[in-house]
Amino acid sequence: MARFSINILGCGSATPSLRHLPACQVIDFRDNLMMIDCGEGAQLSMRRMKLKFSRLNHIFISHLHGDHVLGLPGLLSTLALHGKTGTVTVHTFPEGIEILKKVVDFFCREPEYDIVFQPVDPAGGVVYEDHAIKVTAFPLYHRVPCVGYIFAEKPKPRHLIGEMVKFYNVPINKLHGLKTGEDFVTPDGKVIPNSRLTTPADPSMSYAYCSDTIFDHRVAEAIKGVDVVYHEATYIDADAQKAHDRGHSTASEAARIAIEAGAKKLILGHYSKSYPDESRHLAEAQLIFPETILANEGLTIDLL
Repeated sequence: MARFSINILGCGSATPSLRHLPACQVIDFRDNLMMIDCGEGAQLSMRRMKLKFSRLNHIFISHLHGDHVLGLPGLLSTLALHGKTGTVTVHTFPEGIEILKKVVDFFCREPEYDIVFQPVDPAGGVVYEDHAIKVTAFPLYHRVPCVGYIFAEKPKPRHLIGEMVKFYNVPINKLHGLKTGEDFVTPDGKVIPNSRLTTPADPSMSYAYCSDTIFDHRVAEAIKGVDVVYHEATYIDADAQKAHDRGHSTASEAARIAIEAGAKKLILGHYSKSYPDESRHLAEAQLIFPETILANEGLTIDLL
């Protein structure tokens, strides 16, 4: 089973569509769930994708347009009905906290779990961190304040070579140091290089979520070096002016961001309902960045 995966619950844009749900994704990182945006229908999509309510602990909101946040009251209420315990932290802008807290307090009274609202600075910065992952917000360029999020796995420990550790009689209290790259010094002062006792760590993965934004080189700079990028592609090239006027991007612009960022894979999403399908989105993006795929409800992308 993958230890770091992206689950697409909704990848449509603001106007309702029979083909796509509003924006919502769930990161499954080592069996802990973190949601990004919470459009209407998020709770039903979690059920369809068999994502457990009990494992959802963080919700990161990119901006305060309805298609990215109006599913939140219903989801939090459902968590209470299912006996959710522990804490769910909602990360959003200060004005969002003021609005959403009133709504949630009214519709979700006396839940058995704690609902914590954590302010996000529109200028960006680290919003969550534990021993294994760091989540960083960065500015996007939409009609209202908006941020994207980078989910970066922290460096993993090196692998011990059991027979070599045994050969040099490395004590247990020195093993952690070996995993972090330290050399081993024997009791008589001889230095055993770390490379003789360990093999390199597995690669750490990173994922960038670029919600609603116009094409801007600062986005590519903010996410430079990430492995996988989700970038909104509301329109195709024929509607580039409309995209710019409405604070959105085209599929080919998303591809240009992926190239500038040095990403390995691009996921397109946030499609306008104007199109019968997303085949032209994919074709235009792949001309520039071949490693492009389309987001779709129910899709899971394994990073590891």
